Amino acid sequence: MAVTDLFAGEIATELLKHLIAIVRKSTLCRASAEELIHHIHELLPIIQEIKYSGVELPQFRQSQLDRISETLRSGMELSNKVLASNRWNVYKNLQLARKMEKLEKKVSRFVQGPMQAHVLADVHHLRFDSAERFDRLDGSTRRIESQLSSLKIGGTAVAAAAAAAAAAVGGGWVEEEMGRVEELQGMFEGSLGNLALSLEVGVKKVKEIVMGKCDGVIGISGIGGSGKTTLVKQLCRDHQLKSYFSDRILFLTVSQSPNVEELRLRVWQFLSETEYMDSKSGAGALVVLDDVWSLSVVEQLIFRVPGCKTLVVSRSKFPSVANQTYEVELLNNTEAMSLFCQSAFGQISVPVSADDRLVKQVVSECKGLPLALKVIGASLRGQPPMFWISAKKRLSRGEPIGESHEVNLVKRMETSISYLPEKVKECFLDLACFPEDKKIPLDVLINMWVEIHDIDEEEAFAILMELSEKNLLSMLKDARAGDLYSSYYTIFVMQHDVLRDLALHLSNWGHINERKRLIMPQREASLPKEWERNADQQFNAQIVSLHTGEMKETDWLSMDFPKAEVLILNFSSNEYFLPPFITKMPRLRALILINNSSLHAVLVNLSVFATMGNLRSLWFEKISVPQLPKSSLPLVKLRKISLVLCKQVDKILEQSVTDLAPHLSELTIDHCIDLVKLPESICWLRSLVSLSITNCHSLKELPSDIGKLDCLQIMRVYACPNLKSLPSGICQLVWLKYLDISQCVKMVLLPENFGRLIRLEKIDMRECSYIRTLPKSAVSLQSLRHVICDEDISWMWKDLEFALPGLRVQVAEDCFDLNWLTD
Repeated sequence: MAVTDLFAGEIATELLKHLIAIVRKSTLCRASAEELIHHIHELLPIIQEIKYSGVELPQFRQSQLDRISETLRSGMELSNKVLASNRWNVYKNLQLARKMEKLEKKVSRFVQGPMQAHVLADVHHLRFDSAERFDRLDGSTRRIESQLSSLKIGGTAVAAAAAAAAAAVGGGWVEEEMGRVEELQGMFEGSLGNLALSLEVGVKKVKEIVMGKCDGVIGISGIGGSGKTTLVKQLCRDHQLKSYFSDRILFLTVSQSPNVEELRLRVWQFLSETEYMDSKSGAGALVVLDDVWSLSVVEQLIFRVPGCKTLVVSRSKFPSVANQTYEVELLNNTEAMSLFCQSAFGQISVPVSADDRLVKQVVSECKGLPLALKVIGASLRGQPPMFWISAKKRLSRGEPIGESHEVNLVKRMETSISYLPEKVKECFLDLACFPEDKKIPLDVLINMWVEIHDIDEEEAFAILMELSEKNLLSMLKDARAGDLYSSYYTIFVMQHDVLRDLALHLSNWGHINERKRLIMPQREASLPKEWERNADQQFNAQIVSLHTGEMKETDWLSMDFPKAEVLILNFSSNEYFLPPFITKMPRLRALILINNSSLHAVLVNLSVFATMGNLRSLWFEKISVPQLPKSSLPLVKLRKISLVLCKQVDKILEQSVTDLAPHLSELTIDHCIDLVKLPESICWLRSLVSLSITNCHSLKELPSDIGKLDCLQIMRVYACPNLKSLPSGICQLVWLKYLDISQCVKMVLLPENFGRLIRLEKIDMRECSYIRTLPKSAVSLQSLRHVICDEDISWMWKDLEFALPGLRVQVAEDCFDLNWLTD
């Protein structure tokens, strides 16, 4: 085969098309496909130069090109298999992902090796000055090496704990996917010229009203999905407005079932501080109340303080309290087309290959609603014409006469959901089980999906990415944590209230006793009457979600849940009586208790834990953690405990932990401010794989026998400012792969035998500036590949780069974002 035949028959062109389709379709194969696309783009111009040089290659060189040609042909066959594979055939997809990785590495080796060192050298020495050409070749090599060094392909998880460990130590697919989502969001936001102009006009008009003579209350109204929140968030970022109010802007999300007392307290505290500052500067303040649903709530949150203005964002107008209201307009045809095309095609206009008339018909059915345009556009991305025609017909049938615009929007969204694969659709509907306008910890969501849908963490995260790409949810990264080096710990999920309404609407189909999800969506004083009327029959729900205030024993109903596997209890109370019907949940696998009140809750009726023999995951948030009665122990199947914003966590840890959860593999303790010392009893959790103790500001000491945790792979001691040292026993953790001691600002040294951590691959020690020397044994950390630290101490690790081949020292960026304090 001649060199000019290397890409004959459009092999490269067709392969590129397939790889682009894989990037859109397959999460597991996406990273390899993207790298292959890059390599082929690198090869093409070089091959063209050789092609037109007229130089006949030696047989040995020609055989090398023949082999890469065959490799690309096999890549065509493999890409066809990937595209034809069912997304939910996890085993097959993982096999294909490994084959894609091998293909990418094979092509990469050719690009770096024979292609450059032999073929290019010979050919270009014959035609051009060698110095000029090798300068060019060196530049190409550096680009390829740079891109290859940034490539991280996470390992396959065979169990939840192993997956978390792989993600922590390898950077992994979690970090890559989140980075890709953020990049796509940035491209998306930066390319919508017409829509950005429309938003800018809206911001300008509201800003004129707010900064004008209008005192008191100003309203922003519009239907759900019209972009009210987007507009007001952009307004709050406006430099002129921030300067006008001297950065005294309070943004609160109210929602349908708010804790009015807590919101009122936050507004009053903000205004009290502002009053003090006003005495010096004379400047005012702005309170933004987003997602307001009722007049009574508005009236309780408005304080008539001189110089203070309140901006109320709602689907409704409140003429009795608002002096002036700005109505958010729907998008015009040009703006709607730009937004839709960006979601459907990745550009702001209809591509030549698409049916312009059909696209306009679909856009017309979205009625200028930004949310509908984004969601429906994303659902049609990459679909064939018949799929579009079917969607257009379904959309045209979704507008019954006489219904409100909000109802019409939900019906249009329903079209997008109907085309989702069944398991992805089920996961979307699960989001209705969480309170509106609240950040959902990704750890909770992934764990729930793993338990009830019989999938592993990688597949659960792939589903999450698909929902995000289709604009059915938003993923947020906690700014405090910097980059994602670990698992899902610093990622949160949020959903537009219209999309949550849609999930609720679809989840509530069918008779109440037969629904897969039994949801009490808003905070109420008692259980719904419909539940009471049907309590004489068993409920077949797999997920039960309640949102209540304080509940006493008499407030509960006698209910039977033989199939329930997940129970989510959101409540606002200082004392909470656990529902007696837990005893009638024999299959319960995940229990999530989230207290939304300002004080920690005391749990009553702990005897229900005696019936939780199948419990695998326990999440407590803002709870005074109790000692469980001995009759409820042991919880032999419990694998994961998360204690967030809790008090008295030592109570549950001091009792015989082996009796509590002898097979526990993950323990998370976050923002537990009264934890001073981690009890020694924790060292008997010999099966523990991941230990996270974060934001525990009173923690001063870790147990000396921590080295007994001989299965531990991940250890986070993040943001524990009073922890001055690590116990020497930590050096016995021979399986430890990831260590995070960042923001332990008083820590002064690492243990002398630190080098015994022979499997340690990654250390995060940002804001540990008092550690000025490393133990001599650090040169023995032969597995260490990645250190994150501040610039002023980075030299210590860089001095070890010669002794530790492959070590990468990353200087951390400063992060001073305090927006998390308002969550």
